[in-house]
Amino acid sequence: MSERILVVDDDASIRRTFERHLSRQGHYVSTAADAEEALAILREFGPSVVIADVRMPGMDGIELLRRVRSAADDIDFLIITAHEDMETAVEAMKAGAYDYLVKPLDLDAIDLVISRVLGERSLRLRVGHFSQAAAVGHGLEELVGRTPAMIEIYKTIGVLSESTATVLLRGETGTGKECIARAIHFNSSQKDEPFVAVNCTALAETLLESELFGHVRGAFTGAVQTRRGYFELAGTGTVFLDEIGDMSLELQSKLLRVLDQGEFYPVGSEQPRVTNARVIAATHRPLEHLIREGQFREDLYFRLRVVEITVPPLRERKEDIPLLAGHLLGKISLKLHRRIDGIAEDAVDMLGSYHWPGNVRELENTLTRAAVLSRSPVIGVGQISGGMIGPNEAADSVAGDNRRGTSAKASPGQSTAPSKVESLATMEAGHIQEALSQTGGNKRQAARLLDISRQRLDRLLKKHGLWPESGPSGPDS
Repeated sequence: MSERILVVDDDASIRRTFERHLSRQGHYVSTAADAEEALAILREFGPSVVIADVRMPGMDGIELLRRVRSAADDIDFLIITAHEDMETAVEAMKAGAYDYLVKPLDLDAIDLVISRVLGERSLRLRVGHFSQAAAVGHGLEELVGRTPAMIEIYKTIGVLSESTATVLLRGETGTGKECIARAIHFNSSQKDEPFVAVNCTALAETLLESELFGHVRGAFTGAVQTRRGYFELAGTGTVFLDEIGDMSLELQSKLLRVLDQGEFYPVGSEQPRVTNARVIAATHRPLEHLIREGQFREDLYFRLRVVEITVPPLRERKEDIPLLAGHLLGKISLKLHRRIDGIAEDAVDMLGSYHWPGNVRELENTLTRAAVLSRSPVIGVGQISGGMIGPNEAADSVAGDNRRGTSAKASPGQSTAPSKVESLATMEAGHIQEALSQTGGNKRQAARLLDISRQRLDRLLKKHGLWPESGPSGPDS
């Protein structure tokens, strides 16, 4: 299928490459060196597809996209750039781009995208038109990454900007699922409404039901007054249900009613309440397995995954680690009121060689510890290597390298001398102590930092003899 395609890029070699390649595919191609020239060509050439760079002299590609969309909404737009930042991806998709591609480009990948564009044009199944508002909302500052998987997530956030569809976020613990949920909310048309986050594992079932749906006075012991739940407080905002896989079957049925009928019953009430809140759920558990085991409702599963986003573990996007580390150290520096200028090159290499079982959360904890212990404004290997977990994996790696007679590059938490590897119990106790130190002895916050339940933390404290000074119950706030 031949189409008219306009390529806009200030790099002449890029223009020539596109022109030769697309012409060989049978398309009619015109090129422009900047946005102003492109606008002039548009009127005469009448392209069905525009491929434009983001950063060009004068008007940038996003503004060109807006101009084109406002004048002719039947033109599909592809944004290309060498500067793969998340804000640009979200902004491009919100402005109505069909796709967002990162240089260096694979011509086969370009062919695939154009084929998809033209196929959808022929069927009149367009991606849809999203808000032309240029502003990037709150919640995006915590998302950092340039790998293809993260770019796809940014694009999905942009596509969801004018939708209230239910979203299911899947990924390992510590990958940043709540950050993505916040980004979806704060880039939506409901961004001025509340965003309410609920951890489904943090509360007992009866308390969780009360938190979600509220209760009336006298509904249970201690219910001295009527209280509104999160679904009511959220209004037309967002309720984020973290670790949905741990919700009881009884509560699952009540949540299904919310999703199906938009109503719920406060605990102890016979009068239903109406909610228009959007639901974003997250889990690190295999829901399909839970369904087979009878622990999760299949109908709720399908109701939740209207849009599904899988968040990759940090070990699968190690190219993002230097960016993430710089971003996190900026936050840590402000929080600790300490000057941190950066990370030594060998320390960055060490971060990249580690497997990060705790993902971004573990990276942040490691960098926080390093910043606290460092006597220099530049974080070094010594501060990084002391904050890792996973000695078993490190020991196995060392043993394997020794058997092969190789000299392995030490990763965080890994020593080239097996005798220096601490026991798992020692590492566990040290990690708990560090969490309590960072939270000023607040056990609830420490449990959240360690990504375990408060009850499990109590058991581990008792096991290692680490009760805080305030006594067995420990401070909670």
